Amino acid sequence: MYVGIRILLVTFGVFCFCEPSIGKQTKPNVILIYIDDYGWRDVGFNGSKYYETPNADRIAREGVNFRNAYSNAPNCAPSRASLMSGLYSPRHGIYTVANADRGKAAYRKIIPIKNTTVLRNEFITLAEALRAGGYKTATIGKWHLGKDPTTQGFDINIAGREWGSPSGGGYHSPYKYPNLVNTKKGEYLTDRLGNEAANFIEANKNNPFFLYLTHYAVHTPIQAKSMLAAKYEKKKSLDQQANAKYAAMIESMDDSVGTVLETLDRLDLAANTIIIFTSDNGGHGGITSNAPLRGSKGMLYEGGIRVPMAIRWPGVVIPGTICEEPVIGIDLYPTLLEATQTNRPSNVRLDGTSLMPLLKNAKAKLFRQAIYWHFPAYLQGYTRRHGPFRTTPCGAVRMGDWKLIEYFESGALELYNLTNDLGEKKNLAKTETERLTQLHTMLKAWRLSTNAPVPKEKNPKFDPVAYSKTFKKD
Repeated sequence: MYVGIRILLVTFGVFCFCEPSIGKQTKPNVILIYIDDYGWRDVGFNGSKYYETPNADRIAREGVNFRNAYSNAPNCAPSRASLMSGLYSPRHGIYTVANADRGKAAYRKIIPIKNTTVLRNEFITLAEALRAGGYKTATIGKWHLGKDPTTQGFDINIAGREWGSPSGGGYHSPYKYPNLVNTKKGEYLTDRLGNEAANFIEANKNNPFFLYLTHYAVHTPIQAKSMLAAKYEKKKSLDQQANAKYAAMIESMDDSVGTVLETLDRLDLAANTIIIFTSDNGGHGGITSNAPLRGSKGMLYEGGIRVPMAIRWPGVVIPGTICEEPVIGIDLYPTLLEATQTNRPSNVRLDGTSLMPLLKNAKAKLFRQAIYWHFPAYLQGYTRRHGPFRTTPCGAVRMGDWKLIEYFESGALELYNLTNDLGEKKNLAKTETERLTQLHTMLKAWRLSTNAPVPKEKNPKFDPVAYSKTFKKD
């Protein structure tokens, strides 16, 4: 019945949402730009005055800026696995990078849940779904979910394998990536990936395509083009953001986004292309500043999981709009299925919610109770301020303005009102007891529904003396 009503509305010009049409192609192209370790405030459209991102800012200016967008996890691999599968991490078992027990055994109070590092073929990826719907698919850049993304729905793979950071010469050629032929010694990887993306768009301009441009930037090592770094050395630091080489890496990344946008404009494809710009987790602590957000990559505080996200879709999204509704990376899978009118593969479960209501009206609300995170692992700290770990095993839930974090070592609970306390400075667990109970009950119920394993076994190698010394405050 709904289909019939929709046809009538379109016929009489009442239904205003419609997909742009260019020539014979009615399906919109899809470009998903996924930046590595890129913090929520590392982009101009979220307030950075030091980093220069005119092309990412253009996407937000011509589309919608999701101010409360979240990554699927606080670090790379699990976030990417959830993006591709549309599932929360307990369903695929990828919780962190490499081992779940990263850091000294003497500091770990409990034994973490074992980690999986490869996205199993049983999961039908977003790329597989779109390819079945008639899309030419390509991944260009970081994969981090196994050796070969062409086994999971991508027709083309350039530079993607199990690695999480640049190898060989780092960001400068010669490279050691699949299907990335070395041409010029010293060539900058980020530039090259942007050019490869442009080539793919050019080659597939007459047919619908899905391009997953997944930069290694701005992941460590912090390597920049020297001329750009020199530019930022002369620039006054603002709002605690001051790393010139990191700023130069960001500008190169943004230049590659510009290459994509210019290619779409030149080929007259922009009006029929959905372009998404976002990140896999929060910014790296000690390299950038996530202030006013608390924490950084690897943590379930806002600095570790809140990310920039802007979506442009001419004719559908009203330019320059801002959406405050909390959204998460797993929402992109059902969103793109609906946007491209692609059928959900049979027997496929999706944990996310389509963002189509928000794309048509940024003030709309999604009818879901909450969003969740699960991190039953240890992630070592790199600086004294982290203590032994950036993250100990924990989980979190956000419902409306409220966010709860539960730590599995001790059972400690932290409760924050993010509208009133964006920096998560005031733990309200002792005063907002009814809200605390409500969110904790929801979090536990969600874990049961997803079969999320909670580490409970004590670690016999734990050394309380060494632990207390490490945590001793200056």
